[in-house]
Amino acid sequence: MSAVRVHNFAISLDGFATGEGPTFEAPFGHAGIRLHEWAFATRFGRASHGQPGGSTGVDNAYAERFGPGIGAEIMGRGKFGPQTGPWEDLGTDREWRGWWGPNPPFHTPVFVLTHHPRPSIEMEGGTVFHFIDAAPKQALDLAREAAGDLDVRIGGGPTIVRDFLTANLIDSMHVAVVPILLGRGTRLWDGQEGLEERFDIETVSSPSGITHLSFTRRV
Repeated sequence: MSAVRVHNFAISLDGFATGEGPTFEAPFGHAGIRLHEWAFATRFGRASHGQPGGSTGVDNAYAERFGPGIGAEIMGRGKFGPQTGPWEDLGTDREWRGWWGPNPPFHTPVFVLTHHPRPSIEMEGGTVFHFIDAAPKQALDLAREAAGDLDVRIGGGPTIVRDFLTANLIDSMHVAVVPILLGRGTRLWDGQEGLEERFDIETVSSPSGITHLSFTRRV
């Protein structure tokens, strides 16, 4: 059976995976890009934006694991866009197609969890956004069917990752702890007491100041 993975999921020292007040201009709210600067600075991150150069050390070794072997992604509506409520009530915002431009970096089917399903959106490069109202296990069944023999990535945001952890559906998870304090936003670890009893955890520190946590579910 295909594995369920989380990659390059960044949090602050106080556990926030996104800041307060996301908008179209600021997907991570008051956090800005601070949680993800480490990834943007790597060779993988720069190549993803069509830029040369970038670091090739520990951070890059983790960042470049994002894509290989992934056949489908599951994300929350908040990762797709900042809107809430029925799509038909959003006016011109209902035409929003995500923050990633015409060719998103996923190149797979992407299942967006929302209480307001809508028709799928086909993008360049093989990305197709499917908007579904489903519990974690139902969404995972759909994603696994779409992924075939490949793995499923849980892309976030923090609420979605928490839901899949609570349902014990994640096999491996990479969390990058960034040395900043956000103070407000949405935290990853709320309600996850005892998580360490279900996972083997390895820690690797990078010269950049990032601490990489690798969680592998115990058999």
